[in-house]
Amino acid sequence: MAKKYERIAEALRQDIRAGQLRPGEKLTAETKLAEQYRTSVPTMRDALRELHAEGLIDKRHGIGNFVRKPRPRVERNNERHQWEKDRARLVQAEREKTGSTEHDTGLTVSDLAFKADFREVPANEDLAAVFSVPEGTLLLERNYRTFPREGDAPFSLVTSYLVHEVVSANPDLLDAANEPWAGGTQNQLLTLGIELDHIEERIMARPPTAEEAEELGLQKGVSVFQLRKISTDTTDRVVEVSDVILPGDRTEMVFTTPLARW
Repeated sequence: MAKKYERIAEALRQDIRAGQLRPGEKLTAETKLAEQYRTSVPTMRDALRELHAEGLIDKRHGIGNFVRKPRPRVERNNERHQWEKDRARLVQAEREKTGSTEHDTGLTVSDLAFKADFREVPANEDLAAVFSVPEGTLLLERNYRTFPREGDAPFSLVTSYLVHEVVSANPDLLDAANEPWAGGTQNQLLTLGIELDHIEERIMARPPTAEEAEELGLQKGVSVFQLRKISTDTTDRVVEVSDVILPGDRTEMVFTTPLARW
């Protein structure tokens, strides 16, 4: 038999899902809720703690509990890379109309806010092995964050790496002020005369670090997807590596595999 706090949590959960408690709405004070459900304040707090852990409510200290506004969901599929490649050679006016985040979320450019930060770093053992360059080779590290304009957390944490010697052939690519770049990384590589042949993605789920949980606004118990994207050009050279951290509570991975007919 369910404990009392679990039954109360379920009643509130149903109210939220049915729309009787709307996103952003402040819940009745804990003492009043305890009276309403004929229970003690500690039991009421246990029920609210359940809903908080599930991401259904947010607790604002000194203010109260609020129904959480659902964050936009991301659908990331393996067809996006060909979409990006097809788009890379379009005229700039066409490329500026949309990007990969818009593709994954269904939002428009005006719905989004973007941040980019670049720095030069030496290749560690891991990245040197992936790029097939000596350890210590200078890389351009690019950190990207894209937010819903009305949101408080980014869709993902993206860290992209390029070999500095290669990318420096176009100085515009070294300046974060030129981001977001219309056409994304594949158009940037095109300015260097580089065409991608294939992209490999490796994905695993794991608990977030404390820093990742805070930046992504994750509730306790929510995992992240850790994705490594390795882009290889038509000469079989790795030209870009991205490490992407995606929140598990609002990211859906979709894989479509075309099959040859008999």
